[in-house]
Amino acid sequence: MQADYAIIGGGVVGLSIAWGLLKKGRSVLVLDGDDGSYRASRGNFGLVWVQSKGLSQPAYARWSQKSAAAWADFAADLAESTGRDLSLVQQGGLDYHIDEEAFDKKVKSYEKLRDELDGNYPFEVLGHNALKGEEPNIGPKVVGAILHHQDGHVNPLRLLKALSDDVRRMGGKVCTGVTVTDVDKPSSFRITCTDGATHEAGKVVLSAGLGGIALGPKLGFQAPMRPQRGQVLVTEKLPKLMNRPSGIIRQVDEGGVQIGDSKEEVGYDDSVTIDTTAHIAARAATVFPDLARAQIVRAWGALRILSPDGLPIYQESPEMSGAYLVTCHSGITLAAAHARYLTDWLEGNDAAPDLEVFSERRFAVS
Repeated sequence: MQADYAIIGGGVVGLSIAWGLLKKGRSVLVLDGDDGSYRASRGNFGLVWVQSKGLSQPAYARWSQKSAAAWADFAADLAESTGRDLSLVQQGGLDYHIDEEAFDKKVKSYEKLRDELDGNYPFEVLGHNALKGEEPNIGPKVVGAILHHQDGHVNPLRLLKALSDDVRRMGGKVCTGVTVTDVDKPSSFRITCTDGATHEAGKVVLSAGLGGIALGPKLGFQAPMRPQRGQVLVTEKLPKLMNRPSGIIRQVDEGGVQIGDSKEEVGYDDSVTIDTTAHIAARAATVFPDLARAQIVRAWGALRILSPDGLPIYQESPEMSGAYLVTCHSGITLAAAHARYLTDWLEGNDAAPDLEVFSERRFAVS
């Protein structure tokens, strides 16, 4: 059997693309790795986040905004098809600050981006007293926060399961425990796996995260990604402590508080370390002092997939027409855009978004 598309990588990015293609009537094969693979889709923070995206590239802010605006309908569609409530809440998000100088600097960068976006960047600057009205449980050391109205959060594991269920429901074939070792194109694409099996497809999308680093050059891509570790803590279930998520703390729908946002350049080491978890826990307790008494019930490390400039990469292979690289470190935020709009780019439709700014050509050495 030859599929219209083979998607290499079955995380949120790959499954979102597969879901969108199936909605357009295409046949899709998803090839996913085993449980030993690095899994950003299972270790992320669950944010649907616009603020801070695109400070150096307004096109990224626009793409994030487009996805955030599509998220409510995307989640509703998945819920209707699968019966899974993704616990999506989009009532804004907060960027907390405990240093006045850093706070002022961040506000200025947001004001600059708002100007570049012709005013379409809805945020408010809240000093301590105004913030206290929004979040009564903040600590005295918090000087203020930026409230961005396009932000929100979701249950990422339910998203992953709903996408997997719905892709299968619509007729997509998902092969798990599969590692792709080679791709060639005698006529259609021929994909070879470690188990000796081969698969054929008219087009190929490489969305394997860090797995794309080795496989990308075989398809004619630079694939200049790297891992960056983030460590996350989860507390016991607590009474309602906060009203909105932030990039470092959010209270999930089950009641636990998720704490994170370390950024560590440690290669492929996804272990948990005491010094980092102690630091992020102490920071969280500074913002919400009640957390100092909470029990930690779980901790993990996960690896982000980062390009040299931190932006996504969307690229058709210059050597192998019909092969595409899709990679980003904001797979949750961009899931709706990947499902709703990226498929037009893959199909070459008139409605395709202009993604040229995200091509690998920006890394070319002049």
